[in-house]
Amino acid sequence: VESQTNEKIKDLFPDGSLNSFTKLVLVNIVYFKGQWDREFKKENTKEEEFWLNKSTSKSVPMMTQCHSFSFTFLEDLQAQILGIPYKNNDLSMFVLLPNDIDGLDKIIDQITPEKLIEWTSPGHMKERTVILHLPRFEVEDGYDLEAVLSAMGMGEAFSVCGADYPGMSSHSRLHAQKFLHRSFVVVTEEGTESSAATGVGFALTSAPGCEHFHCNHPFLFFIKHQESNSILFFGRFSSP
Repeated sequence: VESQTNEKIKDLFPDGSLNSFTKLVLVNIVYFKGQWDREFKKENTKEEEFWLNKSTSKSVPMMTQCHSFSFTFLEDLQAQILGIPYKNNDLSMFVLLPNDIDGLDKIIDQITPEKLIEWTSPGHMKERTVILHLPRFEVEDGYDLEAVLSAMGMGEAFSVCGADYPGMSSHSRLHAQKFLHRSFVVVTEEGTESSAATGVGFALTSAPGCEHFHCNHPFLFFIKHQESNSILFFGRFSSP
């Protein structure tokens, strides 16, 4: 796994997760590395405050660029969405940014995959000139999906009596004991890998009608395949 993810995901199996009785573990790993259609210039990246809440902040390297992006306001949610295309424009990273510093927890329960697809559809978003401030960041997490898959109706896969894997083993009691999922996302000036200087002039003045998208407080991000509307990665950035 480590070699296939460019050494981004290490130690997939935590200490104690496997023992002498473990016969079958399901593993899901996806590795993605994308280059922005328009890279952020490293000389425009500078340290800024990222607000965890209205009273606490941490310093982050904040990337900046001004270009035309797909953009829309979500009045009902008091939030805005911006799409950052990767090269060839078949994939984009979308950032959902609440208007309020503490606004993410208030809207996260209202979000569904269907709404994300609707909000990011070409008919819903418009091309606007935007001054974008996006932290350079990385997010890593891991999950045992047994409980989630069981709730979705796949409980028999983990049952001693109900599991059936005839294509893998003739042993009638073979069953999955864990389903481990790890994810790792890195966002830099060049693009996204998933598995400091002075500002530029446009940071001081902007043309009339230019939007500002300043990701200096918690936000959601997701990578979507445009043609199929498939969401490949989905995450939350709350703290550097």
